[in-house]
Amino acid sequence: MIDIALLRSEPELVRENLRKKFQEHKLPLVDEALALDEKRRALQTEGDALRASRNTLSKQIGVLMREKKTEEANAIKEQVARNAERLAAVENETAETTEKLKAVMMRIPNIISKETPIGKDDSENVERQRFLEPRVPAFDIPYHLDILEKLSGIDVDSARRTSGQGFYYLTGDVARLHSAVLSYARDFMIAKGFTYCIPPFMIRSEVVSGVMSFEEMDGMMYKIEGEDLYLIGTSEHSMIGRFMNTVLDEKQLPLKLTSYSPCFRKEKGAHGIEERGIYRIHQFEKQEMIVICKPEDSEAWYDKMWNYTVELFVSMEIPVRTLECCSGDLADLKYRSVDVEAWSPRQKKYFEVGSCSNLTDAQARRLGIRIKGENGNRFAHTLNNTVVAPPRMLIAFLENHLRADGSVEIPQVLRPYMGGQKEIVPKP
Repeated sequence: MIDIALLRSEPELVRENLRKKFQEHKLPLVDEALALDEKRRALQTEGDALRASRNTLSKQIGVLMREKKTEEANAIKEQVARNAERLAAVENETAETTEKLKAVMMRIPNIISKETPIGKDDSENVERQRFLEPRVPAFDIPYHLDILEKLSGIDVDSARRTSGQGFYYLTGDVARLHSAVLSYARDFMIAKGFTYCIPPFMIRSEVVSGVMSFEEMDGMMYKIEGEDLYLIGTSEHSMIGRFMNTVLDEKQLPLKLTSYSPCFRKEKGAHGIEERGIYRIHQFEKQEMIVICKPEDSEAWYDKMWNYTVELFVSMEIPVRTLECCSGDLADLKYRSVDVEAWSPRQKKYFEVGSCSNLTDAQARRLGIRIKGENGNRFAHTLNNTVVAPPRMLIAFLENHLRADGSVEIPQVLRPYMGGQKEIVPKP
């Protein structure tokens, strides 16, 4: 949510931002918000005047009563009563107008970075850097589900019977590899100075609306029937919500947190869940990183955070690249975002394995996360980034470490988390 003062002072900047995001249908929201803001301020001015008048008239009544001017005092009392009735109406209308204004403001996207390329969708994202040389082995690489099945590492059929499409069982060494990567990612981030957290996996609606747009909420979140609770789509949701309506001492910042959680997503609008494979699923696990910092520090943290993910994948000997997300691919609360994509030797192209975002003060305004410093209070900046998210990581891992005989090499950094195991071999 942007600052209403910015909307008042630079409405054309906000309109131009909507055009850059190809959201022209939202242009009327600018005028609607300005009209509601003007109405709210007029009501607040009238309310202040009525309260001041009440205080003045009350003093007059006291004077008149002491002078035994009862008739004049009663006339003023009647005026006070009329003013009180009007004040009650003004206060009710002010509250209603404020809520309407908030609802409109929450639909206006955050101002995007000057570094963000302009484009309609993810096909126009811009490659920034590559890390490690992509390679294609001399032998054919099977589809990842075929690799998993030959390693006796997955059971999709049973999951369909128990849970439906978009679920799976991981078993044996593959399940252990999955846990090993998450444990390695946890320790990797702790070594970077982040505090490890395990958050609640369900959050209330006020937190959901604070961390994402309504469109994202509808396309992602599962609601618990009969309760004001949603299953999280990523631990960022509950991790940022932890600081809702708090004032943080500037000296505490930055807060550097890394969190583990299962994640649950409807994947609405994702053209259906694949019949085979584990690229798009309803449930997965993830290690996330979150930073809450001073506004002047958020761009530096943005660069540090995506670099951590790159470093992690490179340490597992998986080639990656970074893509700067274009304006049309940015969710409404994002100021700037970069995707980290891993190399797929089978497809001979990169695919997304993580995303790093700077949301500036958009989430903090919605959730009331403020910083207290020498120059008063201001809103914090929030950032989030995927450290690693199986199963997409598993796809990249298997394809990049598969041998011609069907075995999979375990890189050095993961062997301590696999009990010293150096490879996973197909079961006879």
